[in-house]
Parts: sequence; structure tokens; C-alpha cells
Amino acid sequence: VQLVESGGGLVHPGGTLRLSCRASGFTFSSADMNWFRQTPGKERDFVAGINWNGRVTSTADSVKGRFVISRDNSKNTLYLQMTGLKRRNTAVYYCNTRSQQSGASYWGRGTQVTVSS
Repeated sequence: VQLVESGGGLVHPGGTLRLSCRASGFTFSSADMNWFRQTPGKERDFVAGINWNGRVTSTADSVKGRFVISRDNSKNTLYLQMTGLKRRNTAVYYCNTRSQQSGASYWGRGTQVTVSS
């Protein structure tokens, strides 16, 4: 299983970013996927999740209405569209999936998002 995030960077408050997660090594189109984020000294927090066909999503209350998770199964890619970014959204954002067979959780290396003026 390989998950590779991209799309992070430095953005001004109120700005927009779209994160991508390219997946390989498993059947992406059958897997539920998630985005998490982590800041130094804190635990990794759930941001958003999407089921295998993209029809069911969930989003953390703190970003609801501003962040949208989506996927393109034809490209084995997960997305996180982030709008109205706030300084407190600064974090490393991770792509995640869990094996339905083994229960093992897989993570990418993360992509840094910094919201600053």
C-alpha cells in the first residue's frame, strides 16, 4: 500500500488549496478513505472521510462547509478541497485507509499546509 499526498503549501488566510492523495498497491475503488491532520505535540485528528464509491462522506465539525472530500476512482486519487482557510488549519495533512481484511491502517507521509499572512 502506498499513499502519496501532494498539494500542500503556504496560503493566506481565506485562501484555497486542493490536496491530492495518489494511491497504489491496493484496490482503491473498494476502499473507504480519510484525511487526517496533525500539529506538533498533538494527536492526529480526523478531518474528512469518504466511502468507496464517493456517495457517503463525513466531515469534522470544525471544517464543515469549508472542506470537501472527493475521489476519482478512475485515477486512484483522493482529494480534499479546502476553502476559507484559517490559521488554525495549519497542519500536516495525511491520507489514510484501513484494510478491511486485516484491520491495518495505512498512512501517507503527509503534506504541510501553512496558513499565514
